[in-house]
Amino acid sequence: HILLQEFINCIMIVHVEVNIGAGPVICPYPPTPQNSLFFYINDPVKMQQDGNSSFILQPRSVVVGPQLTRVSIDINRSHKAVRVGFHPGGLYRLLGISMANMIDESYDATDVFGNELQQLNNELQEADCFDAIHTVIEKFLLQKLSSLKRALPFDMAMLELLRLNGNIPIEHIASLACLSLRQFERVCKERIGIPPKLFARLVRFSKAYRLRENFPGISWTN
Repeated sequence: HILLQEFINCIMIVHVEVNIGAGPVICPYPPTPQNSLFFYINDPVKMQQDGNSSFILQPRSVVVGPQLTRVSIDINRSHKAVRVGFHPGGLYRLLGISMANMIDESYDATDVFGNELQQLNNELQEADCFDAIHTVIEKFLLQKLSSLKRALPFDMAMLELLRLNGNIPIEHIASLACLSLRQFERVCKERIGIPPKLFARLVRFSKAYRLRENFPGISWTN
C-alpha cells in the first residue's frame, strides 16, 4: 500500500512443505541491517542463537531488532511465514522505543502490540491464499499509521545509504540528514540501534551474502 511505503520495505510470504521422513531443516539467518516483524502461520519454529546449544520455541509472532550475530531456525514440517521488513528507522517509528535496547533481541509481538496480535494471528491461520494473508497484514499496518512517529531527514539519508549498499562516506550521509557527525551518531543509535559505520558494514556484508547465495561460484574475496 502506498501509505506503508515510507516505513515498510517489503512484505514477504514464504511457504515450504518438508517431506515426511526427511531430517530436520535448519536454516541459517545471517546478520541483517533490516529489522523485521515475523508471523509463523503453520507449524511453530525453533530458534538457536549463535553460541547457544539449544533451540528455543518461538511465539506465533515475533518482533526482531538489529541482528549482529547469526541465528539458526528449525522450520519444522509445514512452514508458512510472513516477514514484514522495515526501512532503516521504520521499526523505531512504529514502536517509539530505542533500537539500541533491541540489539540481537526478539520479543513476542503480543507483548509489544497487545491482544490485537492474537486476533491477527487467528486471521492469518484462517486466510486461504497469499493474497488474503497480504490483505490481513496490510490492514493491521494501516491501522498503526495514526501512531507512527514522523519521518526525519535522517530516515531519508539512511535509505540513500542502503540504496548505495553502504558505499558512501558517513560524513556525506550525516550532511544529507542535516546533522553534525556527533548528532548523526546519536540519532542513529536511537533509531537504528547501532553506530552508522557498523550499520554501513552490515549493509555491505548483507549484499555480499546475498550475492554469494545467488552465485555460489563467486569467491568471498570478490
